[in-house]
Amino acid sequence: MSPSTHGRTVAVIGATGLVGRTIIAGLVARKFPIKELLPVASSRSVGSKIEFKGQEIAVISVEEAVERQPDIALFSAGGDVSKQWARAFTDKGTTVIDNSSAWRMDPSVPLIVPEVNGDAAEDHLLIANPNCSTIQLVMALKPLHDRFLIRRAIVSTYQSVTGTGQAGLDQMESERQGLDATRVYPHAIDGNCLPHCDVFLENDFTKEEMKLHHETKKILDDADVQVSATAVRVPVAGGHSESVYLELERSFSVPDVKEALQLMPGLIIQDDPMANIYPMPIKAAGKDEVFVGRIRRDLTEVQGLHLWIVADNLRKGAAINAIQIAELLQKAGRFRK
Repeated sequence: MSPSTHGRTVAVIGATGLVGRTIIAGLVARKFPIKELLPVASSRSVGSKIEFKGQEIAVISVEEAVERQPDIALFSAGGDVSKQWARAFTDKGTTVIDNSSAWRMDPSVPLIVPEVNGDAAEDHLLIANPNCSTIQLVMALKPLHDRFLIRRAIVSTYQSVTGTGQAGLDQMESERQGLDATRVYPHAIDGNCLPHCDVFLENDFTKEEMKLHHETKKILDDADVQVSATAVRVPVAGGHSESVYLELERSFSVPDVKEALQLMPGLIIQDDPMANIYPMPIKAAGKDEVFVGRIRRDLTEVQGLHLWIVADNLRKGAAINAIQIAELLQKAGRFRK
């Protein structure tokens, strides 16, 4: 089957942003069958050009994209855009995969990490892509929950400035060069750590921390898994890291844990601390997998386990997970026209 003859029409909403550009590059790298790409951005970018497979393609408006009735619309333009336009696409029969937080906790919308709960995506035109930190977390938690039953997770994240988009990267780079920076953070980020990702809520947790709390339960389909998080922004451009403490219901050994993790598709163990081998964002950058290491039993709780989880937040944490959902639907024969 030739992609040029039988490929899909794919709209990328937010095509000029960091995640949008990563989605387009990922579609090419993973050879997703595309007949026509519709790059969509805000009105100020309409008419500008992006490169796709050696060709320059003009950016179009979201209104035009809706009327073109693509097979798939990959959204990465923020929650407000998703709320306004996602249903306009699905009303035309387009499958929407949304990377914002707009639909994640809607009970009628599946929240999908293909390796974890891909079956839940079937027969839905609107599918939510989880938060970047949640994706890499559940990739490691899923095999452990299936085998040992997780009671509680305490998560500390160390999140790249790219999680804030180009503006976060620009602030860090400007500060490093001693230039005046347009701040998207309330304080300097270069040489600093901010225990502040997204806005604070009335319970003194941030929205980012509560996403980890709620989304993990939904993806694992278990409301009894308790998750508390502290999310920290760090001056790193390559990916997100997480220090994770788990309390497991069933008895375990560290070799048993490693065996369970090794069987998880898309998860790579890097755990030889004596040889200085452990996951790092500088090594995860540009990779599609999730990396886990520093696997050890807790010193104070016999059922406690520690993990260190790292992934490229623009790739598996956003763009690649969305593409994998599209690949899952393509394989299932969702798109027949």
